[in-house]
Amino acid sequence: MSGARGCPNWVLVQIGLLHYSVPPIVGGVEAVVGHQARLLAAAGHGVRLLAARGAPSPEADFYALPLADSRHARVLALKAELDAGCVPPDFEPLTANLLTALRPALTGLAVVIAHNVASLHKNLALTAALRQLSTEPDAPRLILWHHDLAWAAPHYAAELHPGAPWDLLRTAWPGVTQVVVSEVRRRELAALIGLTPERIHVIPNGIDQAAFLQLDSQAQALAADLGLARAQPLLLLPVRLTPRKNIELALRVLAALRAGSLPNARLLVTGPEGAHNPANAAYRARLAALRAELGLESAAHFVAEWPSAPLTDAAVAACYRLADALFVPSTQEGFGLPLLEAALARLPVFCADIPALRELGGGDATYFAPDADPAGVAALVAARLAADPVARLAQRVRAAYSWEQVYTRHLAPLLAEAAGPRKGAA
Repeated sequence: MSGARGCPNWVLVQIGLLHYSVPPIVGGVEAVVGHQARLLAAAGHGVRLLAARGAPSPEADFYALPLADSRHARVLALKAELDAGCVPPDFEPLTANLLTALRPALTGLAVVIAHNVASLHKNLALTAALRQLSTEPDAPRLILWHHDLAWAAPHYAAELHPGAPWDLLRTAWPGVTQVVVSEVRRRELAALIGLTPERIHVIPNGIDQAAFLQLDSQAQALAADLGLARAQPLLLLPVRLTPRKNIELALRVLAALRAGSLPNARLLVTGPEGAHNPANAAYRARLAALRAELGLESAAHFVAEWPSAPLTDAAVAACYRLADALFVPSTQEGFGLPLLEAALARLPVFCADIPALRELGGGDATYFAPDADPAGVAALVAARLAADPVARLAQRVRAAYSWEQVYTRHLAPLLAEAAGPRKGAA
């Protein structure tokens, strides 16, 4: 069996995702569970959703555990007494019922990721059942994933009391892996359960860029095929391949950026050949030759070469949402519609200092001469983007917080570690 993405020496396994509810139930943790299921399935793992409410998905099976619900009538009745500081007679029977339900649900799983079950007091009988299961020799490896910490939240203080079962939420369970979603949570959890911070993993939540930016199917395919998410930054040139667009300068500036402080810079030219001049085919060939000469084959992308070209208007608009800056080096223009589009997309504009573009950009664009030295223009672009906190943050989010990056950098190595030989606490 082949290794999982990010874990080349680790065989694929069955993984369970446990929470009170899972998609299509709407919620922050539910959304994280949904993305984890998608990523794990894409890597080749079997995925089982374990919850009271939810449904199977194309990526994962669903195992219903009605008593795992935070809103089950029996659980709510129990919680009302627990919140008042009383452990009711039904606590042990409910815990036993949950143990009976969980054992077959976990059969065949190598790893279980339990979201907030050991963090919040929404169903302490479920917490107690999971704690007992974690001590059994044939139990799957357990990852406790903490989004929230009841004992660290002042608004829960009146509902928490010394002793069992509340102390399950502030105890380091032996033999489990601890995960939190931020450095703040790591410091809180370390202080709460008495572990050193180094023994607690930080795995941030991610963002679904395609969904948030409302990329249509063509834009999503383009971004995936060309690896545009890896660009830092992505310069957009939404023009046809005609000589007056001065695309040679864009290529040379890109080469200078990549040789300097922005080695992952990329350029996306969205238009086809100019439709009315037969010489444009020769211009396209010259551009391809220059790209090869500059070593930019994997960094300068002409959509005209893409099998699914041309782009629809919706896909071109999506490219503005994907890009970090507009770059327009034209020698001639009668107008300059890309500047208006970039303004609405909140993109910084770098453009040639020619009358039509100066008229539109005014004092709000960054200009350069159409025959400027490429290294000087590259320095201008790099300095402008480095000084822009919005551009810096956007590039950082794209580089580190896509769900795919979260999986590759954090979750896949964690699973390889969790599925390895058993160790001591945490």
